[in-house]
Amino acid sequence: MTRRSRLFVDQPLDRSADVALARAQAHYLATVMRLKAGGAFHLFNGRDGEWLARLRTVGKRGAEAICVEKLAEPHLPPDIDYLFAPVKAARLDFIAQKATEMGARRLRPVITARTVVARIKTERLRANAIEAAEQCNLVAIPEVLPEEPLAQVLDRWETARRLVFCDEAGCGTSPLVTLKSLQPGPLAVLVGPEGGFAPEERERLLGLPCVTPVSLGPRILRADTAAVAILALVQAMLGDWR
Repeated sequence: MTRRSRLFVDQPLDRSADVALARAQAHYLATVMRLKAGGAFHLFNGRDGEWLARLRTVGKRGAEAICVEKLAEPHLPPDIDYLFAPVKAARLDFIAQKATEMGARRLRPVITARTVVARIKTERLRANAIEAAEQCNLVAIPEVLPEEPLAQVLDRWETARRLVFCDEAGCGTSPLVTLKSLQPGPLAVLVGPEGGFAPEERERLLGLPCVTPVSLGPRILRADTAAVAILALVQAMLGDWR
């Protein structure tokens, strides 16, 4: 059976609802997937589940479709925030894609003392998250928050949300043992910049009662590699891989 195309739209989805598709989406369906009027594909918006849709019209400027049948109910990933120091564009794209695939509910860029890239394009992060969700059969996409200084984020941190801090200077205790000691619930994961956290940042993090430091082993990982590693560990021990 051929796998049908999936598209994200920021519009309400319901039985017999008309959906307007953007020019790029119309081009993809008509030119890449060779769909014509009446052709079937899937739509989701992160709120109303996944729907079987059929093309009504398609042209150079866009397309129109109609929702036919609900295929899946909305399903949010575990309540996990992924906090990360921005890196260069190509690797930042990778982080957004893989964090989405790994089931983060929110992407939260934070600016640290050693962050090289101080400003990011939130819409680009969101576009990468959407693309990952379309390709990986996800019914929801993570919320993408604007960048904030780490100090401000910590100033108003809700203590009910445990913060797992990837501490490259920490002890070699197995992260599986550390994570196993935590109770499931609202969670966040923090990965630092390429140059690591400044001493005063690490000291503040380790002084917070809601912070749990974890080691990712004897090797210093790149930020994009650490994203996949820590989210895999968290999902296995506390998320929806259990």
